[in-house]
Amino acid sequence: MKAMLAQCKAELLRTLRNRKFIMFALLMPAVFYFIFTSTIDPNTEVGGMDWKAYYLISMTVFGVIGGSINTLSLRFAQERMQGWVQLIKLTPLPSGAYVFSKIAAQSIVNLGTIVLMFIIGAVFRDVHLAAGQWIACGLWIWVGVVPFMALGTLLGTIRSIEVVQVLAQLLFIGMSALGGLWMPIQAMPQLMQHIALWLPTYRYGQGAWNIIAGASPDWAGIALLAAYVIIFMVLSSYIIKRQEAV
Repeated sequence: MKAMLAQCKAELLRTLRNRKFIMFALLMPAVFYFIFTSTIDPNTEVGGMDWKAYYLISMTVFGVIGGSINTLSLRFAQERMQGWVQLIKLTPLPSGAYVFSKIAAQSIVNLGTIVLMFIIGAVFRDVHLAAGQWIACGLWIWVGVVPFMALGTLLGTIRSIEVVQVLAQLLFIGMSALGGLWMPIQAMPQLMQHIALWLPTYRYGQGAWNIIAGASPDWAGIALLAAYVIIFMVLSSYIIKRQEAV
């Protein structure tokens, strides 16, 4: 247990020292939030929700996704290429502790991102939600990021760091734009709206949007997110086994 806690602490410190994490998980979402809540009429509503509250959720989700995909994918790819994974197997550290420590550290960082964005929305943009809504939204965003952690792990199985960087950015930016995190899908063409319904980014954001609208997360969205988790985990496990066999 002490070894696992020490590994988690080390992973947490490494993540916080990562400049790319600071940019994608904290700086970009906060900047985008201030820009789009300043340039768009504050009385605007999206699906009956106040624009400032709606976009706070969008950018919080955006930051958590960015931090999870980029940090985990690059960390796994770098350490796999450097032979760190093989070295870990020679130590007394349990095999599952290596992956668990990274996920645990990223979860702690994600919680910090959520709290920071919520403070920004409440203090600087006067976003008013009931205490239960703040807590429910935070918990949904914190737990619902699992598919994107699984995607980061899957990308981390690629041996080329350069390829991982490009793919992580393309998937992160592409899914965020198409999934309605930059703009509501109601403002998109009909075809793009249909595409968004099948993306994990939209379903992830939809759960929190529903909460601030006074509803509950959509069961179809939960099922789709669970399906993405299974697909990404099965693919990453298969690829890792193939690589170890070779």
